[in-house]
Amino acid sequence: QVQLVESGGGLVQPGGSLRLSCVASGRRVDMNNMGWYRQAPGKQRELVAEISVGGATNIAKSVKGRFTISRDDDKNTLYLQMNNLKVEDTAVYYCLMAFRYWGQGTQVTVSS
Repeated sequence: QVQLVESGGGLVQPGGSLRLSCVASGRRVDMNNMGWYRQAPGKQRELVAEISVGGATNIAKSVKGRFTISRDDDKNTLYLQMNNLKVEDTAVYYCLMAFRYWGQGTQVTVSS
């Protein structure tokens, strides 16, 4: 059974930073395509960043240069480092494994 548990969300001021974590069990993060998605109120869920089995990354244009996706194979964990956060980054952030398994999400709120 695959389980993805996100953490690290919270309330931060504009310009601040957060690091999201997604701990996986049941399958390995380094053997599956992994991604971070987000959904703001009233909007569709959108891709933020993804990382392939080979380590290639794809970052959405809206966050490029501010967000970084990475994984720790020993900890079987996916990360999203978010710097210079903006109000428009406010959303629930979800971890996705193998284009199939979703985590429960973690809320990120950027507000002064």
